[in-house]
Amino acid sequence: MRQARADEYAEFAVARAGHLYRSACLLTAGDTHLAEDLVQETLGRIYVRWGRMSRVGNPAGYAQTVLTRAFLAHQRRRSSTERATDALPDRAAEGSDLSLRLTLLQALARLPAKDRAVVVLRYWEDRSVEETAEVLNASSAAVRTRCSRALGRLRELLGEDLGEYVAS
Repeated sequence: MRQARADEYAEFAVARAGHLYRSACLLTAGDTHLAEDLVQETLGRIYVRWGRMSRVGNPAGYAQTVLTRAFLAHQRRRSSTERATDALPDRAAEGSDLSLRLTLLQALARLPAKDRAVVVLRYWEDRSVEETAEVLNASSAAVRTRCSRALGRLRELLGEDLGEYVAS
């Protein structure tokens, strides 16, 4: 019985880790090391509760909620704003949309943590206002307001025309 649960968890973790990592990268505005830490923390928390996961209707959605809450908890810590200066930058990804990705990540990084979480949940995770409100423990009106302000701030940071960043 225990081995079957462990195998079930391992299968879930392998299937969801990539998606969780991509979401965490967006939440952290490209900080891949923090994203990896958040994914590990999320998978660890889910492992501890895996025996009770049968009561959760959507384990993947639950994992995204745990990830978002772990990110917000990390942002509340005073040490979350520390940045290493001796680290070499990661290699650039291959592809034609590199400048667009970098620009978007830089703009996301300039948003407050909760605004970033709302944008990622609403537009990357494609969640409804109500689902986003539930994850963030906020009202639907607060999510709509925060989303509107965050998108306005992104428009200010990015300009109205992103066409210059997209390869023809």
